[in-house]
Amino acid sequence: MAPLRNWWVLKSFGQHSLNRNYLILEACLIGVVSGFSALILKQGIGGLGGYRVALSHRYGAWLVLPLFGLLCGGLAGWILQTFAPEAKGGGVPQVKVVLARFPLPLTWKEAIAKTIGTILILGGGLTLGRRGPTVHIGAALAAQLSQWLPTTPDHRRQMIAAGAAAGLAAGFNTPIAGVLFVVEELMRDMSGLTLETAIVASFTGSVVSRWFGTSDLNLPSALLNAGNQSHFSVSEIPFYLILGALAGALGGLFNRGILTVLDFNRRLRLNLSIRMAIAGMISGGVVAMLPDFFRDNAGLRDFLLTGDAGWEMIAIAFVAHFGLSLLAYGSGAPGGLFAPTLVLGAALGYLVGFCAEAVVPEASQYTYALAGMGAFFTGVARVPVTAIVMVFELTTDFNLVLPLMLASVAALIVGERVFKGSIYEHLLEASGIHLKEQKNPQILIGLTAAQVMQVDVETIESDLTLDELLPILSDSPHRGFPVLERGKLVGILTQGDLSQVESHHGTVTVSQVMQTKTITVEPQASLSDVLYLLNRYQISRLPVVEYDKLKGIITRTDIIRAEARALLGSSSRSLYLQSPSYCVYETHGADKHQKKLWVAIANPNTAETLVTFAVAIAKDQNAAIHCVHVIQVAASEPLSESTITTYPERNLMQRLEKLGQEWEVSVHTRVVLAHDIAAVILQQVSSADAGLMLGWQGDRLHAGQLFGNVVDFLIKEAPCDVMLVKTSHAHPLKICQQASASGLRAVCPISGGPNVQRALDILPALFHLTPDVAHHSLSPQVCLCQVYTPKAQTQKFPLLLSAQTRIKQFVDVPVVPLPIRSHFVVDSLIRLIKEETYDIILLGASRDSLLQQALHGNIPEAIAKGTNRTVIIVRGALDADQD
Repeated sequence: MAPLRNWWVLKSFGQHSLNRNYLILEACLIGVVSGFSALILKQGIGGLGGYRVALSHRYGAWLVLPLFGLLCGGLAGWILQTFAPEAKGGGVPQVKVVLARFPLPLTWKEAIAKTIGTILILGGGLTLGRRGPTVHIGAALAAQLSQWLPTTPDHRRQMIAAGAAAGLAAGFNTPIAGVLFVVEELMRDMSGLTLETAIVASFTGSVVSRWFGTSDLNLPSALLNAGNQSHFSVSEIPFYLILGALAGALGGLFNRGILTVLDFNRRLRLNLSIRMAIAGMISGGVVAMLPDFFRDNAGLRDFLLTGDAGWEMIAIAFVAHFGLSLLAYGSGAPGGLFAPTLVLGAALGYLVGFCAEAVVPEASQYTYALAGMGAFFTGVARVPVTAIVMVFELTTDFNLVLPLMLASVAALIVGERVFKGSIYEHLLEASGIHLKEQKNPQILIGLTAAQVMQVDVETIESDLTLDELLPILSDSPHRGFPVLERGKLVGILTQGDLSQVESHHGTVTVSQVMQTKTITVEPQASLSDVLYLLNRYQISRLPVVEYDKLKGIITRTDIIRAEARALLGSSSRSLYLQSPSYCVYETHGADKHQKKLWVAIANPNTAETLVTFAVAIAKDQNAAIHCVHVIQVAASEPLSESTITTYPERNLMQRLEKLGQEWEVSVHTRVVLAHDIAAVILQQVSSADAGLMLGWQGDRLHAGQLFGNVVDFLIKEAPCDVMLVKTSHAHPLKICQQASASGLRAVCPISGGPNVQRALDILPALFHLTPDVAHHSLSPQVCLCQVYTPKAQTQKFPLLLSAQTRIKQFVDVPVVPLPIRSHFVVDSLIRLIKEETYDIILLGASRDSLLQQALHGNIPEAIAKGTNRTVIIVRGALDADQD
């Protein structure tokens, strides 16, 4: 049966397991299953609870309730301890753990044990809720379905989250709150597929629950009549803030109480069944002493919300329910905290409403009770958005939104002051599990098939005979080949397929023996999906196909190589030096110079300005300029097959050559096709005695980047000197015939480190430039400045004086040393630049100091943003950079 089942799964689902529509359909199925499981749980609890109440009326509450709690609690504990120990507790923490990729069992066994245990516990009279267990059961059933049906590991997480959302939606008939709870508490993922699957599963679970169960909103009909209308006025705002503050403080106290009872039970070292039996017996005995409506949890909530009791009875209900909930949850019973917190919130809301009504006659106790539900739930779980939407969905009363928002936000603020963090985080920490925010991106998710696949694939035609195929196989190192027919992939042929052919007759063709049911992926598929398919179907190679056209192939070796490259990052330069490139245009100037100054051309609009700076430096250092422009090609497209129009690039390169000829500087040009821009540039500047000039717009592209992906990589990895130039469009510079005729005013902040020395080395070369327009009457000057703190006791300035002496040897303009005392380095420099009208700001960027500071405060970026003048940042050759 196993081979037949595997064949059916492969044929039916293998091709579509990465398809988005397939995942939506799977989420719909999960919603249906979760909805029915919630109905079974509800009916079971209602039937057993009704039987318990009936027995208490017949034989006396003093006897029946404690005995029933004892037996049900003990039996539920034995079932959990024997068959599924992980099913104890509320269920939400367990789901969080699995979604965080901890190895915790989550299968149909946990779902069944949780269902039976919850029915026994809640039907036995413990004051917990069934919504937490429905979250756990829905997630467990989703996890089991995702194992039976082909689902990638990352999509499996999304299916589990969808199952949890469906469970909560079916339990409360609140589909939106189910989705928000997943996003806000369980998974904290706002990706499109996560939301789509959670919405579909929640909707389906809620529909099933209403269709086959009850279509009401879980509130008694008395609440929805005209006598209970919500009301809100501005004069009531202080009372809602008080309600929120009380809910936050008591919610924090509730969390502390649960952890204290759990710790106490751990110290007792009692068996789970004994703990739950004792909790059931004590709960039954306490409830037997209270009025009849305490015997039914749903009846207690309805009694509180309808306002049929006085404040004294409501206060008693609050205290009793508070203590019994701590006792029940602390025993490890399989029940949730949703219902207890809503009951406690309703009671607290009515108590505050009594007080508000005495001051504001039009105040509605009903509104305060519902606002209290959301506020107390927020105070315990710290999910204000879920709490607001949940109560709103329960009532469909828009007038409740403002009171809910006020009370919930106040509860969150005060609750965080009283006891920081949600109850679920503390429950996990008490179990020794610490969930932290993931800081590093997952490598396999970040890479795609197109980035890893081999594009030069050895293929065979389907009409080849086996006799024609044998010479090809003998000359090839591969053991499997994609089979094409009229350019389209039609199958895979491996040596194993050939071994099953009894005799190699000349009439037998490849199409007769190849595998026609081929698992493929699209170029944009993540590498984790690729690895899943390789493992799931035990195959060694996976064709990458787009519109039936073969784009490449991926093997396990390719994945290992790609993951190693991503793990090593840019620290392994040799990996990037192997990146392919294809030169489509190249010119050579006079090659009489020893040193090469490479200029990476990215923006045609600033290319001539950038080369102007390169010409100034090349004239001073007797170097040749090598301009390289890289045209990026999609990784899924072989470079040799790319169709690229290079006329604009050729025209640009010709203009750059003429610029060099005008000033008698040799200019070489190259236009290259490549998949990886940074890798190609790094290949060109592999020598430490070269130089590299890059353009920069003065802004970072993404958070966490310093100057942009390509530039950041080259700053870190290029072995030669790197000059990062941010040009000024408002105040352009041009080449002047004689350095002595330059009207340039330059400023260079001085600090320790060899990169500052490299910046000073190129400073004289900049006096081959002059402002395009005489925009000031000030004379040319070099300002060497150093910023000290006001408390520094320095009277002598050796760095400044040494730099001044050095620069005076090479320029014929005044060199001014300027010590500055300030706490604010960037502000002081920007003020100096503006007041003294400097044309160029030259920065020596130490890799261990300035660049590291830039990652946090980004001093070069701050200076560049604060001025519209030209900024040049210099990083010396890596071999010389030992600071």
